[in-house]
Amino acid sequence: MRIVSVVGTRPQLIKAAALVPALRARHEEVFVDTGQHYDEAMAGTFFAELGLPRPDHALGVGGGSHAEQTARMLLALEPVLVAERPDAVLVYGDTNSTLAGALTAAKLGIPVAHVEAGLRSFDRRMPEELNRVVADHLSRWLFAPTPAAVANLAAEGVTDGVLRVGDLMQDLAARIGREVSGPAALAAVAGALGLPLGPGGYAFATVHRAENRDPDAMRAWAAVLADAAADRPVVLALHPGTRAALDAAGVELPPGVHVVPPQGYRTTLTLQLHAAAVLTDSGGVQREAAWLRTPCLVLRDRTEWVEAVAESGGRMVVVGLDRRRAALELARLAPAADAPRLAAERAAGLDLAPAGAGVAIAAALAGNP
Repeated sequence: MRIVSVVGTRPQLIKAAALVPALRARHEEVFVDTGQHYDEAMAGTFFAELGLPRPDHALGVGGGSHAEQTARMLLALEPVLVAERPDAVLVYGDTNSTLAGALTAAKLGIPVAHVEAGLRSFDRRMPEELNRVVADHLSRWLFAPTPAAVANLAAEGVTDGVLRVGDLMQDLAARIGREVSGPAALAAVAGALGLPLGPGGYAFATVHRAENRDPDAMRAWAAVLADAAADRPVVLALHPGTRAALDAAGVELPPGVHVVPPQGYRTTLTLQLHAAAVLTDSGGVQREAAWLRTPCLVLRDRTEWVEAVAESGGRMVVVGLDRRRAALELARLAPAADAPRLAAERAAGLDLAPAGAGVAIAAALAGNP
């Protein structure tokens, strides 16, 4: 089968890195990067780090509003799909690149395959939620990562073409986790960042979602990080869009919060695994923290990854931007006196099995689910 795969963001590159080897073993793939994460630090280095092929088509759409960005993707993708004449278009996740790839393909009569189908936060204020719903209802193959995702699709009347395959990101985390579990991996990262980081001696944070770029929201999560930094340094890998929003609103981050640029996949996984705790609004980081068994505070009011919370044994908690609750949960999950020992034991005992999602997706597209 000839397949055009559409990516555009760092999380999609991570998923592609897990799927591409299995996909290319059975199919002919054309790799398209929309350029939604247009900063080289945000996406460019991922190609080399994850062993991804360079894109066959790099569209370079860049930033802008949701409407502007999606419109440029639609205009750029249509001639590519017309020229490539694929049997299917494969899209990942819930971004504007997902929406544009699915919509362009559907209007051209090309079957759509959606990786991470069926996820729902049930919050239509989130752009990602709208993208997920539209992509799912346009898709011929719906590759669901969890039982809840399958149930969500059934509740919407979508059952044909649905297959639960597990989580692609787990496949990659299982592979790379073994490489970064030793203390030497953290020492190398600490040296590169110029920060004195020991196992369990810091917290790791990311904040990037649109709802957390509102001035009031930024002041709220900055206060959460301030409390976390009272006991240990906080390493905040800051999305450039969030940095720009902070500057525009005049919101200053507290002392003890060390801002670093978005990091590569191995560095991010290393920082999560060896941290006392993770504070994030990222769906991908939530799942990685769950697999690594690192305590995690979700800086959102709800999450589409309900199983990650339910199956965490209390290690993952949705706290939103509630400062008091975040402080209480952090003290419970990662007490400063015990965190170094707990982090060292967690890293030493890491034993993460792959989900096998890549092989399952490639087989299903070949007609052998």
